[in-house]
Amino acid sequence: MKKITGAEAILRSLKEEGVDTIFGYPGGAIMPIYDKMHKEDCSIKHILVRHEQGAAHAAQAYAQVTGKPGICFATSGPGATNLLTGITNANLDSIPTVFITAQVPSHLLGSDAFQETDMVSLSMPVTKWNYQVTKAEEIPEAIAKAFHFATTGRPGPVLLDITKDAQLNTLDYRYKKIKSIRSYNPVPKLKEDDLNEAVKMIKESRKPMLLAGHGILLSHGEKELLAFMEKTHIPTAVTLLGKSAIPEDNPWYVGMLGMHGNYAPNILTNEADLIIAAGMRFDDRVTGDLKRYAVKAKIIHVDIDEAELNKNVQADLPVNADIREFFKAITPRLNYKAGGEWLDEFEKLYKTEYEKVIQPECYPENGKIRSGEAIKMLSDKTKGEAIVVTDVGQNQMFAARYYDFKNPNSLITSGGLGTMGFGLPAAMGAQVGAPDKTVVLFAGDGGFQMTFQELGTIFQYNLPVKMMVLNNNFLGMVRQWQDLFMDKRYAETNMPTPDFPKLAGAFGIESHVVTSRENLETAIEDMLNSEGPYLLEVKIEKEANVFPMIYPGSAVDEIVLE
Repeated sequence: MKKITGAEAILRSLKEEGVDTIFGYPGGAIMPIYDKMHKEDCSIKHILVRHEQGAAHAAQAYAQVTGKPGICFATSGPGATNLLTGITNANLDSIPTVFITAQVPSHLLGSDAFQETDMVSLSMPVTKWNYQVTKAEEIPEAIAKAFHFATTGRPGPVLLDITKDAQLNTLDYRYKKIKSIRSYNPVPKLKEDDLNEAVKMIKESRKPMLLAGHGILLSHGEKELLAFMEKTHIPTAVTLLGKSAIPEDNPWYVGMLGMHGNYAPNILTNEADLIIAAGMRFDDRVTGDLKRYAVKAKIIHVDIDEAELNKNVQADLPVNADIREFFKAITPRLNYKAGGEWLDEFEKLYKTEYEKVIQPECYPENGKIRSGEAIKMLSDKTKGEAIVVTDVGQNQMFAARYYDFKNPNSLITSGGLGTMGFGLPAAMGAQVGAPDKTVVLFAGDGGFQMTFQELGTIFQYNLPVKMMVLNNNFLGMVRQWQDLFMDKRYAETNMPTPDFPKLAGAFGIESHVVTSRENLETAIEDMLNSEGPYLLEVKIEKEANVFPMIYPGSAVDEIVLE
């Protein structure tokens, strides 16, 4: 053992956990860590963001594309509180992230010292685990615990708040990874009785439907899910965060659930006699009116987090288990195939949606450019192989609907929190995590303006993110609700925007604006063929709405097409 400072212990411990990238922003209280990082020529890459919220979103996206926890540094006070939106976002979407914030010296705690903020209390409701470190010798074990909690069971964000004196003082350093913690049992054991009952319920069903959520991707259970679908032919829909778990050309994939999801899976949720909910939490955007949800179905709900079972929807068979292990165990036991006539019902409703919604959105013959056609064209040009990052709003729903995802974890979006401004910093984090992949951002003009300072980070590290800003000079989704439910009273949603190409140019980023359909294809090709970062502003139909839509308070089978 060798005596080292707490700051050095933090960096060494992160290396022990395989960390190669940190997103952060320095400041007074965290300066000892940054000094040690610089002085020791630390092998961990640091990405200097332009705002701490950007670091949080970038770390989340990095985690999603790499499968490793995202790491984020911030100083005390405002630096730390600027992380809270990103921490909440990671918590609601179950993303493994480790946030390390600095704190004032321990002897000043509770004195309202300069830039002192009680981050443990503030972050407690939105972290899986948090802890304040006040002594250097606590650092190795605290970091080991942080990684264990963040990455096991249902993953999520953790926060370590480390006082400045703990960073400066010395300790006898020894690191030991944690494999288990007493009373913490993150992976429940799959019960034989649950498997047998699930097999029985599936065999007795005539109109089964599988709802695949984010848990499929978090458990790395895509292959097991596809094997189950291949054997049973059960029509399978996905939640927004379940998108990309299934290649969209799979014959038993029937689309996306939810408020702006596909027509067939929403309508037929109330015709199904069995619903298998796999790693999803029955979010209100999926269920609509709970009293009129899945009215004819028995429900098997499988989730690794016992707190999600019977929380929103009462299950006939709640199964507390890892979803990957569930599919791995149940598929060999089944000798069952769903009837072709049940699948035909999905196909008929899809044709209706295609004629009334998809065709006019993706292949319009006149008028202004539509978001759907721009996204579908880019999807075709990239063959569904890009990593797609979205902001929040209409751009998010259009991207989820019209990009044809081929690979797992290729949609990075803010699901549970719906954070405007998420897109640009997340795209930057995704590109850092997947440097050899094409990363495409779809953003509205409103959300893009919330965090466009991160263009500076993209420029500094020459991250070749392809940014498509869909500009309608509106807060589009809010305006849609004002259109539908507030008699077109567009209160504070009409938004003048900057000259986006000039804005990109100020950061040394190549850009272009397209206003006519005739130039759209060439503009998209130019963007994709560019070597570095590129911003393409697409002037779209100003008052276009996203359909289908389940109106607030409606049942899923009351989804409207126009």
